[in-house]
Amino acid sequence: MNTKLFISPQELTSLLAQKSLNTVVIDTRSQEEYAVSHIPQSINIREFFTYLLENSYPAGLKQLQEHFAKIMSEVGISGTEKIIVYEDALNKGYGQSCRAAFLLKYLGCTQVSVLQGGYQAWLAAGLPTTDEVPQPESSIFRLHPQADMMVTTTEMLEAINNPEIIKLDVRDREEWLGLSSSPYNPDFCPRKGRIPNAVWIEWHRFMNCDSEITTLRSPAEIREICQSVGITSESIVYVYCFKGSRAANTLIALEEAGISARNYFGSWNEWSRDFSLPIDSTVKIITNS
Repeated sequence: MNTKLFISPQELTSLLAQKSLNTVVIDTRSQEEYAVSHIPQSINIREFFTYLLENSYPAGLKQLQEHFAKIMSEVGISGTEKIIVYEDALNKGYGQSCRAAFLLKYLGCTQVSVLQGGYQAWLAAGLPTTDEVPQPESSIFRLHPQADMMVTTTEMLEAINNPEIIKLDVRDREEWLGLSSSPYNPDFCPRKGRIPNAVWIEWHRFMNCDSEITTLRSPAEIREICQSVGITSESIVYVYCFKGSRAANTLIALEEAGISARNYFGSWNEWSRDFSLPIDSTVKIITNS
């Protein structure tokens, strides 16, 4: 089934009105924001954003799979539903709804879309909100992990000196420059810098952040931005950020532009903590901004 990457607020309203369809809406915002108001029938799963992968080796990935299978079962999701995820705004939540969509697809859900423009787009459309919390019955979530969606640390290490694989860093400027190790605080991780031979495009550049409602740029604009670092539709691209969230946002942008890429989900949080892995901590001159 060809499921749209993005769905508009109006399309989501139509889906929710069709009671015969098995549709689940997931709110990835904080519990406090969700408690104030949210899209009717939506359930809050903040851990799609907050969960940090222990490591991208088999044991760490198995732990991730089991963790989310338990959560999904508790909130009544089997994996066969049409799932829509949203955050407040696409440029303010560090890619949290896209991270949720990525994880859901990785776990085996085949019908997953992101709400275009997030909750702010829903509000701007004048659509109803509620503070009522649904109480779904539990179910059994069936895991069908899609291993090829994730780049492991081993694969990234093997790709460092391979010019055929583009290592795309999409973190914020201070992280790329080595001034900060994470979006949380400068010293959250033990090391600052970059994966060697990586190129950089800050994730915000793929979006119209100056618009009232933030959306992705056009496919043509995204392709032009990618070409500035040598990425074309023929490229093999491994994307990373701090924890695979902004990378997931970028994956959707690239996919919309016809560029295939994979997510190094462990990203800098994993890479920087393994002192056996090389880093580039030299002073960088910004050539694309």
